[in-house]
Amino acid sequence: MSKCEKIGLFPGTFDPITNGHLDVIRRGQALFDRLVVAIGHNPAKRRLFDMDERQAIIEQIIRAECDDHVEVAVYQGLTVDFARSINATAIVRGLRNVSDLNFEFQLALTNRSIADIETVFIMTGETYAFASSTLIKQIAAGGEIDRLGRLLPAVVIERLKQKKQEHGGTLPWAHVDHLKD
Repeated sequence: MSKCEKIGLFPGTFDPITNGHLDVIRRGQALFDRLVVAIGHNPAKRRLFDMDERQAIIEQIIRAECDDHVEVAVYQGLTVDFARSINATAIVRGLRNVSDLNFEFQLALTNRSIADIETVFIMTGETYAFASSTLIKQIAAGGEIDRLGRLLPAVVIERLKQKKQEHGGTLPWAHVDHLKD
């Protein structure tokens, strides 16, 4: 790593990764010498895919659709601590709407104050402005997995179908919490 290398960190639970996340990754990769898509653990959220499944899915998508300087990592703990450990220049955050902006603005100011790290906001494409991982889980739990084709990469659709089949045609996480992802 050179001292002047610009490293972006795009953290999230990515459970599941959506086309909106991919939109942010594709545009974010042009801003940094290296972009790290970091899968974090959020104990306040119910899991759809475990950490290993999420990592495998995202690595498959990144290999197929992104530049060589995009990589996937898994971390525990505070995002700012992980950002420091990889010498990140900035944390990348996707914004869908004004509600996201209010939350993300407060988080960005806190991160800059306590960890001296900047935040770069990327507006998601208007096609994905309404989609969240929580909404995706609710739709999938209702059995309409194929209808999610505009919002999810094909590999995620297939993994959702497999998971449903493994659980006898139902999804064990059918009642999800309404939390921001």
